[in-house]
Amino acid sequence: MNHLLILQVLLLLIIANGAPILARRVLKHRFYRPVDGGVCLADGQPLFGPSKTWRGLWSSLSLTALMALLLGLPLWLGAGFAALTMAGDLLTSFIKRRLGMQASSMALGFDYVLESLLPVVALAATLGLSLLDIVVVIALFMVLALQLSRLLFWLGIRKRPY
Repeated sequence: MNHLLILQVLLLLIIANGAPILARRVLKHRFYRPVDGGVCLADGQPLFGPSKTWRGLWSSLSLTALMALLLGLPLWLGAGFAALTMAGDLLTSFIKRRLGMQASSMALGFDYVLESLLPVVALAATLGLSLLDIVVVIALFMVLALQLSRLLFWLGIRKRPY
């Protein structure tokens, strides 16, 4: 198990997931455009919900790409990592809306899985991650994400604690 690599991947996951939250805090309502354009499906629920924005997507892509460079990884790897993370996040939101859950609501055990699983599995060979590394990264990310969410709420950056 490569501990440094696991820490690098965890940092990329934290940046990819945290960038939209920080962008909302810094930019307020500027550049707020929901990814789904406010479209509702036949079930009466939004496709993804109002909290999934283009501002968040672009902030995740750019900051994660920058972090990859700072870690000595290729820019494309950081951008691809963020794109896969955001795809997992959107898929999670899509499923939660179909289950009738509100935007930004918590689904313990489900939240953070797809958004960490997609990039880690898709880029495992490129990053040199073993199956054990993948399991460790996803487990650690879920624990860290919950703790960071509480900290961000306490600091007034996040709207709800998890």
